[in-house]
Amino acid sequence: MERLCGPERPFWEANLTFHADRPDLPECFQLTVLSWLPCICLWAASPLYLLYLKRNNRGYIMMSIVNRLKTAFGLLLWIVCWADLFYTIHQRKEFSPPPVYYVTPLVLGMTMLLATFLIQLERLRGVQSSGVLFIFWFLSVLCAIVPFRSKILQASSQSNAFQLTTFYLYFGLIVCELILCCFNEKPPLFSSVVTDPNPCPENTAGFLSTITFWWFTRMAIKGYKKPLEAKDLWSLNQRDSSKNMVPKLLLEWDRELAKPPPSTTNHVGGADSRSPEEGEVLLSSRKAPSRQPSFMRALVKAFGPYFLIGSAFKLLQDVITFVNPQLLRMLISFIKQKGVPDWWGYALAFLMFFTAVLQTLILHQHFQYCFVTGMNVRTAIIGAIYRKVLPLPEQSALVHRGEVVNLMSVDAQRFMDLTTFLNMLWSAPIQIMLALYFLWQNLGPSVLAGVAVMILLIPLNAFIAMKTRAFQVEQMQYKDERIKLMNEILNGIKVLKLYAWEKSFIQKVLAIRQKELNVLRKTAILGALSTMAWTSAPFMVALTTFAVYVTVDENNVLDAEKAFVSLSLFNILRFPLNMLPQVISSLVQASVSLKRIQSFLSHNELDPESVDKKGPGTEFAVTVINGMFTWDRQDPPVLHSINMMVPQGSLLAVVGHVGCGKSSLISALLGEMEKTEGDVSVRGSVAYVPQQAWIQNASLRDNILFGKALDECKYRSVLEACALTPDLEVLPGGDMTEIGEKGINLSGGQRQRVSLARALYSDADVYLLDDPLSAVDSHVAKHIFDNLIGPEGALKGKTRILVTHGITFLPQVHNIMVMVEGRVSEMGSYQELLKQNGAFAEFLRNYTLEDIIEEDEANEEEELFPEDALSNHTDIVASEPTINEAKRSFLRQISIISADGEGMRCRSVKRSSCSQRKHMEAQEKKKPQEVDKLIQAETAETGKVKVTVYLEYAKAVGLVLSVVICLLYGCQSAAAIGANVWLSDWTNDAATNRTQERVNMRVGVYAALGIAQGILVMISSLTLYMGNVGAARKLHFNLVTNKLHTPQSFYDTTPIGRIINRFSKDVYVIDEALPATVLMFLGTFFVSLSTLIVIVSSTPIFAVVVVPLIFVYIFVQRFYVATSRQLKRLESVSRSPIYSHFSETITGSSVIRAYGRESAFVRMSDSKVDDNQKSYYRVLWLGVRIEFIGNCIVLFAALFAVTGKESLSPGLVGLSVSYALQVHYERLARCMSKNDKQISAPWEIQDKKPPPDWPTQGNVQFKDYSVRYREGLDLVLKNLSISVTGGEKIGIVGRTGAGKSSMTLCLFDYRPARPLCFTPRAQEPVLFSGTLRMNLDPFDAYSDEEVWKVLQHAHLHKFVSNQPAQLLLECAEGGENLSMGQRQLVCLARALLRKSRILILDEATASIDLETDDLIQSTIRTQFEECTVFTIAHRLNTIMDYTRVLVLDKGKIAEFDTPTNLLSKRGIFYGMAKDAGLV
Repeated sequence: MERLCGPERPFWEANLTFHADRPDLPECFQLTVLSWLPCICLWAASPLYLLYLKRNNRGYIMMSIVNRLKTAFGLLLWIVCWADLFYTIHQRKEFSPPPVYYVTPLVLGMTMLLATFLIQLERLRGVQSSGVLFIFWFLSVLCAIVPFRSKILQASSQSNAFQLTTFYLYFGLIVCELILCCFNEKPPLFSSVVTDPNPCPENTAGFLSTITFWWFTRMAIKGYKKPLEAKDLWSLNQRDSSKNMVPKLLLEWDRELAKPPPSTTNHVGGADSRSPEEGEVLLSSRKAPSRQPSFMRALVKAFGPYFLIGSAFKLLQDVITFVNPQLLRMLISFIKQKGVPDWWGYALAFLMFFTAVLQTLILHQHFQYCFVTGMNVRTAIIGAIYRKVLPLPEQSALVHRGEVVNLMSVDAQRFMDLTTFLNMLWSAPIQIMLALYFLWQNLGPSVLAGVAVMILLIPLNAFIAMKTRAFQVEQMQYKDERIKLMNEILNGIKVLKLYAWEKSFIQKVLAIRQKELNVLRKTAILGALSTMAWTSAPFMVALTTFAVYVTVDENNVLDAEKAFVSLSLFNILRFPLNMLPQVISSLVQASVSLKRIQSFLSHNELDPESVDKKGPGTEFAVTVINGMFTWDRQDPPVLHSINMMVPQGSLLAVVGHVGCGKSSLISALLGEMEKTEGDVSVRGSVAYVPQQAWIQNASLRDNILFGKALDECKYRSVLEACALTPDLEVLPGGDMTEIGEKGINLSGGQRQRVSLARALYSDADVYLLDDPLSAVDSHVAKHIFDNLIGPEGALKGKTRILVTHGITFLPQVHNIMVMVEGRVSEMGSYQELLKQNGAFAEFLRNYTLEDIIEEDEANEEEELFPEDALSNHTDIVASEPTINEAKRSFLRQISIISADGEGMRCRSVKRSSCSQRKHMEAQEKKKPQEVDKLIQAETAETGKVKVTVYLEYAKAVGLVLSVVICLLYGCQSAAAIGANVWLSDWTNDAATNRTQERVNMRVGVYAALGIAQGILVMISSLTLYMGNVGAARKLHFNLVTNKLHTPQSFYDTTPIGRIINRFSKDVYVIDEALPATVLMFLGTFFVSLSTLIVIVSSTPIFAVVVVPLIFVYIFVQRFYVATSRQLKRLESVSRSPIYSHFSETITGSSVIRAYGRESAFVRMSDSKVDDNQKSYYRVLWLGVRIEFIGNCIVLFAALFAVTGKESLSPGLVGLSVSYALQVHYERLARCMSKNDKQISAPWEIQDKKPPPDWPTQGNVQFKDYSVRYREGLDLVLKNLSISVTGGEKIGIVGRTGAGKSSMTLCLFDYRPARPLCFTPRAQEPVLFSGTLRMNLDPFDAYSDEEVWKVLQHAHLHKFVSNQPAQLLLECAEGGENLSMGQRQLVCLARALLRKSRILILDEATASIDLETDDLIQSTIRTQFEECTVFTIAHRLNTIMDYTRVLVLDKGKIAEFDTPTNLLSKRGIFYGMAKDAGLV
């Protein structure tokens, strides 16, 4: 340095710096280190920064005033620096200046040119705020302050006016550059920020705003002023959206899947998760291939690089963490020394403050990167699972619906939670090693005793982690089981309520829950052990180290410096030792989740090439040659030796008994089944109408258009052909009426016609119609056949395959295919099959009515729907008994209003233009009334969390137990303070040279206090965990019982996904997240409290600062929590639609695939996930501000220690400052916001209970009976008066909305009688997963003989006895492994088993062939001979021999008499019978 600065300018002078009251730095040091440091930093960073700018071009920014000023000042700085250089060259004539005067201006000048170049390059690359240049200008100003002060102090002695002027100019310009750097440039041209209506300010935030999270302040202010709503949220950053994240993960996962050798089966390795078809996915354990694809590797490759930036911040923070203990050492040393300058102490206090601030900023940047990574991982996992589920055949996906919901909610969330602390895996060991290094320097080899204690704790932690993992796996299995069962209960809630089976199913749910809680209890004990281990670990390490240090050598004195520097290092050690087991435990949980997700995503998919789908060209549209199909490769084939060729444009009817494989054939043609042999070819596009209509939660119009553009003329003709026009006049919003989940506010017939309309509108080449006419009554079926399916219908010229049980239409089809037990028994035209005189001909002779042909001819002549007949014959209701007419009326009133008022541009099929006008006028009339939506958006609570919510949770834990827990935590903190105060007192012994006298007593008391703390931690944690398990049990029990007590109307207007969300994510929060948060809150609260107590007691003046600091803290915390709480609520509300949509997708996956709408549904799911992620701002805004308050506490504790230097002992200073260094107010506030975030009719009335044999007669009487669904709605039944004696058989008919189901449901509304006298039989058969016997008799009230007997009566005896498991046959979720007809027969057997006095059948045999139907009808007549039977029927022939028939119209009795009398009156019933070909 002497050569550089000259001999008269030394590089360092201790007397000038450390030992002076007005310190200064030598000129050489100023000209070299202080001048070069910023330059070196910029030159070192520029290569990487230039590379970054080259790769990230965001667009071009127009030259602004700020940019011009920055550039101008940069050039001026270059001129100023080089002017200095030229001046020095000029001075050479007079004297020879040292080289530093040439080098420094040259270096500075070059650096200013580089900075100016970067300013312009950033503008061209669209950088709005530069972090690199901000740090450079900040360092330049910081380093220039010392020379600036020096020059002012030495101004009188300075002779060189030019260099003084250039320096002041230089200083002024760099200050201006720093100020200008704080301002943001405008967004680049054509960027998305400009086009987005509500962009997230994070993208455009400046460097300062980014590191302090100032950009969030606007949202915090808005949230503080008023509760936030979904519309207030900013858009999701483009880079974090599903559109970017999911493909990124899937690309890496596909690469992983491409690695192992191909499977030998007919499957395609799940390589493309988005392929159109997929095979069975079972999450059971299977043998993995030798080179298994790793989902972990895919995650690391997709999200690792971004995550590594956060890791770099963490590394930097880890290093800075160890600066403060060294500064504390200096501070204690300063307190001990006499006669040293005061500025030392103040400098140390401010250094500690700046170090803490820097640490805060860096740590929160690390958290931000980790959190965004976690968010991206969650988005990508949910997207990947959805894309995997979409191609699954319903038969396989439905088996695991509960499990897949858990994958999307709990497992994806685990990854998100883990990423925040994942860096601790490598950071904790580094921190431990650094801490031990500094401890070694402080206490020497004694530290090894502490290391030994840490090593001894490793096996304990490993044992806890292993056991936790095992319990985790077990718990997830129970959780899946519980969610699956809840899903089924919610899907079949109507049946449960009508049969009064709630108690039985609550017991089933609670039995699973109990197993789950037993595992939670075991986990709680391990958790308490773990908590004790990590709380006591730093103390045990400190105790053994200090004890060994003072006992091994008499010369070892434990003074304040050694003790409290060591203690602050032990406190640093506490965090990694505390976090490491937690991270390992989270890692263990995530590894369980990882395996589950990997197993799910790895499963093979069905070969998309199994069905050849080339464009139309040959004469046959559908060809199957030697087809053999099965649902799963392990199962025997369902269809054998299928050979069929369907000519283009022909209509093929498929007929056969229940369970003969008709629906399976349609599934095989769609590619839903696994093809084991043969070839299948379907030419052209396909439209599919399933047996159970699938309706989306969208408007009626959207359900029909299904993503296609609206063509008004075509649309109207479709509505006409499907007989939907009259229904639009009834619906409040016309075709814009919102349809509830699963088509809840439509009758079964309407749902089926909407499904048909969707198929017709799609204008496909091949139509696969799976028994669409069973859900509609005979005259509507005739209309649909004539106008849509038949030879003269809208689909003539298209290829149609129609599965049907209706023989009326068979003469009009081109070909008929008869199926028997999975094989084709006969095939040919109607006449050919009659001539063959086979089984089909025999069947027809028994059931065909001779006058079918004549009726057809007669009907051709008259107009199909005369205007006045509409009210009588729109549709016969086909809804479940629970969706009664009253409810439908109510739902119509709260449905959405029509937004369609366009005039007509064309006429539709067989309809006069006047009816068009009437329809349009009706639509127009309906427009003005404002009606609520049917499915109400989920609402979030607003404002503060009510005290009652906390009290409810405390009550669930137990009020006494809650108080005990708080007391235990208080005692634990008192023991900790006692130990440290004792240590402080112990260190003061060194000053009085009495260290050796009381070593044993000192160590003994210190150990006793520490051990007491450990035991109290153990007891308090265990008590808390056990209290939480009790609370979890009570809260779940209340939730289940409450939901099953809820009236049916709640389920009609609430999506199942929303309720499942409560049982999945919210129960997970109560079970696992909340206990951990409460534990953290209590721990942090008492640590913060004890910190304030210790500092105030050691430096009482500190109390002056405490009050304003606490005031600021409370204000900031309340300010933030108001926003954070509302964000959490919005997140919870926006989570349910993800699961609702997912549930809807699974149910309709075959329809979505058939129409090729996978990508549209993926987009819908993605947008729902993105909406959810928008409210996931786990913003570190609060953290930075609250930790700043904590840093102020460090500053004031140190400052007051310096000012009170004379009166304070080093031990007290050490105690006070070391406590201040460990305060974590941010964690306390965050816990408070988390706690805010995470806390949301009896069956029998004994004195009114009728006798067990009630009703003895089965008489039913309605007397002037009127009913409305609720106050303010119209009456749905008006003055009904009928009397039915026991044993009568009553048929109920009428149009949609006539009140048929309302009437039958009124019988069930007499609640005490419900379980005793009525047996309902719903139109949509609902089965639960479990054995067949459980489905028939969940309470085990009947013997096996009785069950077999009813199976015989229900004609299921043969089917069940052929099954290996017989009565213990496992039914899949929703009964998916039985055909629709078999499911109806099981439900009928369920009704027969009860042998009630009154039987109510709602279209009980719609999906059953005529032969079985006849047998069933005879069973009902014989088995229920003495019972009163009410039947709502579509097949009028089934009620023609009933005692009486009741015809309802608009809630009133239109006709009520014997069938013979009604026919002779030639009224409404006669018209219906005529349409059905019965007269």
